[in-house]
Amino acid sequence: MSFDVVISGGRVLDGTGAPPYRADVAVAGGRIAAVGRLDGAQAEAVIDATGRFVAPGFVDCHAHGDAAVFDPGVQRAALRQGVTTFVLGQDGLSFAPGSAATVAYAARYFAAVNGPLPGSVPSDGPLTVGELLDGYDRAVALNTAYLLPHGTIRYDVMGPSSDRPAGEDLAAMLRQVERGLSEGAAGLSSGLEYLPGRYATAEELAALCAPLGALPYVTHMRAYGARASVGMAEVMDIAERSGAAVHVSHLHGPADVLLPLVEEALGKGVDLTFDTYPYLRGNTILAMVVLPDSVPGAETDRALEMIASDELDGWWPSLEDTWPRLTVSHAPGLEWAEGLTMVAAAERDGVTPAEFCRRLLTETRLEAGVVSARPDEGPEGEQSVRRMLRHPSHTGGSDGIYVGGHPHPRGFGAFARFLGRHVRELADWTWEQAAVHLASHPARRFGLADRGLVRNGFAADVVVFDPATVEDRATYEAPRTLAAGIDDVLVSGVRVLAGGELTGATPGRALRP
Repeated sequence: MSFDVVISGGRVLDGTGAPPYRADVAVAGGRIAAVGRLDGAQAEAVIDATGRFVAPGFVDCHAHGDAAVFDPGVQRAALRQGVTTFVLGQDGLSFAPGSAATVAYAARYFAAVNGPLPGSVPSDGPLTVGELLDGYDRAVALNTAYLLPHGTIRYDVMGPSSDRPAGEDLAAMLRQVERGLSEGAAGLSSGLEYLPGRYATAEELAALCAPLGALPYVTHMRAYGARASVGMAEVMDIAERSGAAVHVSHLHGPADVLLPLVEEALGKGVDLTFDTYPYLRGNTILAMVVLPDSVPGAETDRALEMIASDELDGWWPSLEDTWPRLTVSHAPGLEWAEGLTMVAAAERDGVTPAEFCRRLLTETRLEAGVVSARPDEGPEGEQSVRRMLRHPSHTGGSDGIYVGGHPHPRGFGAFARFLGRHVRELADWTWEQAAVHLASHPARRFGLADRGLVRNGFAADVVVFDPATVEDRATYEAPRTLAAGIDDVLVSGVRVLAGGELTGATPGRALRP
């Protein structure tokens, strides 16, 4: 028997939920060729997994790596957590499909989240989903799957308008969805607290979900936390109108509020899953957090005019309780403020927090990003996180943002934190359950039929990790610190991480369900 790679001596977590078992794993031609006792097997490379687990590569169900995935530092950060696939196109905003003007809008409005347009994809004309996926394919160390972003599609057809789509506009949006699915999209995403997604109705979204088939409608809902009933009511309305499966992004807040809503949806026959990340703070664009709905954030020049005028003078005092909760994560041109709270940055600048916020929005042209403590988590915040992740509909997601000098640590530690804290320390999952929540369950959700299991014939996305040492090390003070305990990773049968370092190989595929 001769193989490309043999992983010997480890205990296999195969992703089915079965307890770990002692087996060797052989890889040939990019696929798992054998699982069992392979004494005497010959291979070009042998990985000694004695004392370690061998698991299917993890699928990050919510990653903002649309541009950052090309950064070797981000690839290393993900692989050091065992993540082999990013699901991109989140929150209804990304680079395709659309005209050059639409691509420019999505890149500008979501600059603090997704970063600039990747250099490997066309930037001088319309961009299709197929072209974007081709730009990812075999160009990076990770696999990528892509969701059709509703807000991008809406902007391409209607611009920044808040109107309901007329019949011809809705038909044009529907054609974009159908074409994107035919080119390999893994679902449709919405961002109902962002622009222009905020203007969509349940009727509009249900119409666009109709062609999805088994693929999910993935939503950043209109309301979370203590007000999640508002968002979940709309989710159920859309699912019932369209028949679509639903995946709720970063479902955070009090478990006493959220879990009954999940059960209600499941009880009504909604095919619902959700992802969470194991932290109590969020990370987003400053404009969404601080500006009232009356400010047209999709129209940068008009929004900046309003911020500079006295039109918002009566608004800023309402944010007095908000300023201490915000830490600047991304401030191009004002990098000295990154890592400081809004209050501390204002003190250093010799102004009030409201005045500094206006300066930050103006000088970055709304590109500023913040890490935000959520007020509705309450003293039982971690208990809510634990209860949410134990639900069988849960999948892992980091909501990782890699833009700025001081991003949230979740992009550098979430999956390692799931393993180190929530399995080894707190026993929220068994090790075999972790492989289900982080690999096989999300692979099924997004139609990745040959990923997520350690099984003969499956693509060889394989992670080798030490259960005694795996842990997150990224903190709010040092958010880019790499995780520990995961040193060897294969993607499509190729070693991309060896001894904790990138090999330089770029076998990552653009996965089309």
